[in-house]
Amino acid sequence: MAPVLPLVLPLQPRIRLAQGLWLLSWLLALVGGLTLLCSGHLLVQLGHLGTFLAPSCRFSALPQTALAASAVAVGTGLGGAGASRASLDAARYPPWRGVLGPMLVAGTVGGGGLLVLAMGLALVLPGGLDEGLEKGLATALAHYKDTEVPGHCNAKRLVDELQLRHHCCGRHGYKDWFGIQWVSSRYLDPSDQDVVDRIQSNVEGLYLTDGVPFSCCSPHSPRPCLQNQLSDPYAHPLFDPRQPNQNLWTRGCHTVLLEHLQDLASTLGSMLAATFLLQALVLVGLRYLQTALEGLGGVIDAEGETQGYLFPGGLKDMLKAAWLQGGVAHRPAPEEAPPEEAPPKEEISEA
Repeated sequence: MAPVLPLVLPLQPRIRLAQGLWLLSWLLALVGGLTLLCSGHLLVQLGHLGTFLAPSCRFSALPQTALAASAVAVGTGLGGAGASRASLDAARYPPWRGVLGPMLVAGTVGGGGLLVLAMGLALVLPGGLDEGLEKGLATALAHYKDTEVPGHCNAKRLVDELQLRHHCCGRHGYKDWFGIQWVSSRYLDPSDQDVVDRIQSNVEGLYLTDGVPFSCCSPHSPRPCLQNQLSDPYAHPLFDPRQPNQNLWTRGCHTVLLEHLQDLASTLGSMLAATFLLQALVLVGLRYLQTALEGLGGVIDAEGETQGYLFPGGLKDMLKAAWLQGGVAHRPAPEEAPPEEAPPKEEISEA
């Protein structure tokens, strides 16, 4: 069987291959470490922002898969650096002869499969962020007033921190708060006629105002923050409703979070692609180095040329050989029938 993609490697190319693999393996470990940090950063961000994502959104699978893939890439880089360094010394290489084979299989099947899966998730999962944020933010804003309801006590604090940290207001804008009761019922006076009228005027029995929480206020505003009666043009004579950016954050949290998470996913996808390319180069180079040294008995500076290859034979020949060895070769041969004896010749009596 002819080997797949054979490559003749004299002495100097073998040494240069081992030295280049040592540098490439350390580069893979470095890029894999950076990918590991990007994955961890995205996972931490999702830990803070997970409240604003719908439970049906599976975006967290991306950093989790990327963490596993980058960890395998770092291990492959460190193992490749050790193997290529040991291959330059005939006394240090023998312990690696039994390790290289399993390491190549694990790096190709495990690491390569995880990297491909993570890159696929980086392309697919960001598309579901729009709907996930839409539902998650709607739920979070609806529970803003439930400061004494078990399970939703932290909703107000989380929404305020979100708006202050990311400079956003509401789901799509500050007017979203006009259709949500964000004032807790504990602060409403049931004897106040204005409160009663507002509650009775709403079919759902909610206390709605044309105001926003304090976390929507921009600290760069040239005047004290205006939070209430924002839709009344006569309530604030000096306030120009056509320029709300002077007072409130104009961008909705949906747009801000969508851009933030998509940028992180795009950066992580680019790092995964670079890691995949480097890991493929390292694994191919290690395979050529392994097969070349096997032909020399593990001595890289042996005289003469040797041949490196990816597989010892073509796929068709390998499958045919496996079929013959597993099926035809183990099939018992049919027993040969004994040859029939010729009938005895009758002697012709002489007359």
